[in-house]
Amino acid sequence: MTVLIDKNSKIIIQGFTGKMGSFHAEEMIKYGSNVVGGVTPGKGGSKHLNLPVFNTVKDAVKHTGATASILFVPPAFAADSAMEAADAGIKTCVAIVDGIPSHDMIRIKRYMRRYTRSDKMTLVGPNCAGIISPGQSMLGIMPGHIYKEGRIGIISRSGTLGYEAAQQLKNLNIGVSTSVGIGGDPINGSSFRDVIEKFEEDPETDAVLMIGEIGGPQEVAAGEFARENMKKPVIAYIAGLTAPKGRVMGHAGAIVSAYGESAIEKSRNTQRMWNRNLKKSICNGRHC
Repeated sequence: MTVLIDKNSKIIIQGFTGKMGSFHAEEMIKYGSNVVGGVTPGKGGSKHLNLPVFNTVKDAVKHTGATASILFVPPAFAADSAMEAADAGIKTCVAIVDGIPSHDMIRIKRYMRRYTRSDKMTLVGPNCAGIISPGQSMLGIMPGHIYKEGRIGIISRSGTLGYEAAQQLKNLNIGVSTSVGIGGDPINGSSFRDVIEKFEEDPETDAVLMIGEIGGPQEVAAGEFARENMKKPVIAYIAGLTAPKGRVMGHAGAIVSAYGESAIEKSRNTQRMWNRNLKKSICNGRHC
């Protein structure tokens, strides 16, 4: 079992014939991902990279049975593309796009409330590296060769820090079950808490590495969930210990604007919660 995608996941590219869509589609195909076609409005009926092009996601799903998509569209069209994917029955959508306005992400999240939990699409991103299950499938832009198959789950807001973690694990002969880049924007489709819950349920993941950074409350929320629900070890790294308050550091969401959003505060809060969880686990005779 893998988290979100596997070798059988049928993938379509939204923005297939554009420069970035074409480049990364080729990379995913080389990795072994099951890319079955793509969507570019106005170019339906043609072929690109030897695969069919469709005008709409609905047509692509109907003719290919696609269950996953990845967005390589301009920021102004990303919200409509994500909602189109949800309406077409896509189960997992990755928004690589950087620069999506926050109010568009609010619109997407509000739109998704119309779906039941079983029918609801999982949106990862925006401004993210995507998802990779080593040896199975890649739905993203990461360098696939640095990921070794294994049993450690990785979740990161930063794409490059996720790569660094995978490379260091590989150097130690430790592999990854799935790596998920949730993105660095203030409002994203999937949070740390959403993804660690999936790792907790995955029998082929033994431990979770969470890589956070300054800004926002997500890391602490994940810590609270881990304290109450996680039986698997969760190891966290929070980047930005020297970041000055009020300055954006790399990602749009990496800005300390409220109490508890600095790296030091997050580290202390999550450590405190996980220490209590560890003590409770030992007392209950479980190994954390």
